[in-house]
Amino acid sequence: MKSKRILSVFLVGLALIGSTAAYLFFRLALPAGHGPAGPEVSGGSFSSVWTTRRILFVGLGDSVTAGFGARKGYSYFDRLTKNPADEFSEMNGICLASIFPNFQFTNLSVSGSTSSEVPQRQLNSLPTNAPEVFGIVVMTTGGNDLIHNYGHTLPREEAMYGASLDQAKPWVENFSRRLESTLTEIESRFPGGCEIFLANIFDPTDGVGDADRAGLPAWKESVQILDAYNAAIGHCKEVHPHVHVVDIHQSFLGHGIHCTQFWRAHFDWHDPHYWFFYNLEDPNERGYDVVRRLYLIELAKAKDQIK
Repeated sequence: MKSKRILSVFLVGLALIGSTAAYLFFRLALPAGHGPAGPEVSGGSFSSVWTTRRILFVGLGDSVTAGFGARKGYSYFDRLTKNPADEFSEMNGICLASIFPNFQFTNLSVSGSTSSEVPQRQLNSLPTNAPEVFGIVVMTTGGNDLIHNYGHTLPREEAMYGASLDQAKPWVENFSRRLESTLTEIESRFPGGCEIFLANIFDPTDGVGDADRAGLPAWKESVQILDAYNAAIGHCKEVHPHVHVVDIHQSFLGHGIHCTQFWRAHFDWHDPHYWFFYNLEDPNERGYDVVRRLYLIELAKAKDQIK
C-alpha cells in the first residue's frame, strides 16, 4: 500500500511538472528558430540583367525599412541591395545589385516615424531625378500610427493605441489621404518612371488582438483598426498603377506571440517560430529574411515594368 501511494504521488507530481512545462512553453515560449525563413524565391527571374538604365533604389518609412533589430547587412533593405557574405545558398545572386549594372541606393527611412513624417522629413531628402533615372522605392509606414504611444497617453491621430473603431475612423481616412499624397509626391521625384513597393502592416498577435499578453495594455478593437489601415494600403494599388502592395501581414500570421500554439488557425507546422524582435514592432533577422523574399517576389512580378 505504501509503495502504491508513493507511486501515485510520483505520477501526480510528474503530471504537474509536465503540465506546468507545457503551459510555460505554449504560453510564454517564443523560439526564433534558425536558418532561412519565408517563401521560396525563383532564381530564374534574377539570373540576367533586367535593364541597363540608371536605377535608384530608395527606402522610405519606419523602423522596418530602417532595419531596427537586425545587424548591419541583414535588414530586408540591405539584403535586397546585395547578399551578405554568409547568404543562404539558394539566395546567392538574388538581389538588385545582380540585375542592375547601373545601380545606386539610398535608405531614407527613420525608426519611429509616423505616416505624416515620411513626406515631411524623408522626401525632402529625395531630389527630383533626371529623366534617365528609373526609381524603385520600398516603403513601410502606418505601423507606428497604430502602436504609439503604447497606451501611455490617450489615443490620438498617429498615436492611436487603445482607440475604439469609431474614434479611429476619421484618422484612418486621413491616413488614406496622406498615403495617396505621399505616393503622388514620390512619383513626381521620378519623371523617368518608378515602381513603388508598399508593404502592409503585420500583426504580432496573430489576429487574436491580445497585445496585453505581451505586456501592453489591452486594446479591444485593435484588429479591426489594423484591418482598416491595411485596407487603405491595399486600395493604393487600385489608384496608382505603379504601386505594388507587399502582403507581409498574411505571411507573418502564425509567427507572432502565439507561434507555438498548434491549435491556432494560423499555426505554421513547417516553421512554428517567432519572426519578431523583442520590441514586438519589428522583425527579427529571420523575419527580415521573410520580408526580403516577399519584396523580391513582388519585384519579379513587375519585371516587365522596370525598363
